Amino acid sequence: MQSQLVDALGLRHAPIAILLTDTRPEGALQFKPGGMGCVAAMLLTAAGGRPVFFDRQTFGCPGGGVGLGFGNCYERMGFPIERLLSTGGVARLGSGQSYDMGEGERFHRSPEVTRRWLDEFPFRQIPTAYVVAKRFADTRPDEPIALVHWYVNPDQLAALVTLAGFERGTVETATAPWGAACQSIAYAYAEAERPRPRCVIGLFDISRRGQVDREILSFTVPYALHREMEAAVPDSFLGTEVWKKLRARQ
Repeated sequence: MQSQLVDALGLRHAPIAILLTDTRPEGALQFKPGGMGCVAAMLLTAAGGRPVFFDRQTFGCPGGGVGLGFGNCYERMGFPIERLLSTGGVARLGSGQSYDMGEGERFHRSPEVTRRWLDEFPFRQIPTAYVVAKRFADTRPDEPIALVHWYVNPDQLAALVTLAGFERGTVETATAPWGAACQSIAYAYAEAERPRPRCVIGLFDISRRGQVDREILSFTVPYALHREMEAAVPDSFLGTEVWKKLRARQ
């Protein structure tokens, strides 16, 4: 499908459609079952034109499974995320398995702080077998798009945050929750369930910031709101001289 927003914003990276489906896609890239990998890196692959997909055996890591909406993979897999995100060290599980988290990522002061974050995290169990990511331009109107995921610079981010309130006049058009780079997807699933969904600004994961240019953040929007924003483009500020000057400096 075509996007007026893509033309108006002057993007470097193609926006990605996140689809929830029970149909296994043909020709798409997938992790090996049980293999490790980074979902955020796979999403960038999708932005480059190669479709990717995930299921409950191929989500790369526990955090990736959480971000894609496959439930609380930390708990199910016995992964000591509270150590990884905080002080590190060796975590010994009741099963006898142990994980050495080294110095930890130090995103939280202590494991207790991480547990508070887990209590607030919007874990979701999606109802389909697969999560597919591919360029929005390569989708059809009849496909089951759940979210649209953008990579944007500050000017483009400002435009999207503004456009999200064009019809609604809401104060909070976007939210910026902390999580792993791919977990904006899970936060956006939760937003899609709200009567007045917000867009999700992300890519605050310090361990993955090096995978994108330093001025890039992600912007994830429920598909219903995306359609509303697309429809607003012709009448919005995106046709004004003020925006044209900003776009010209990208």
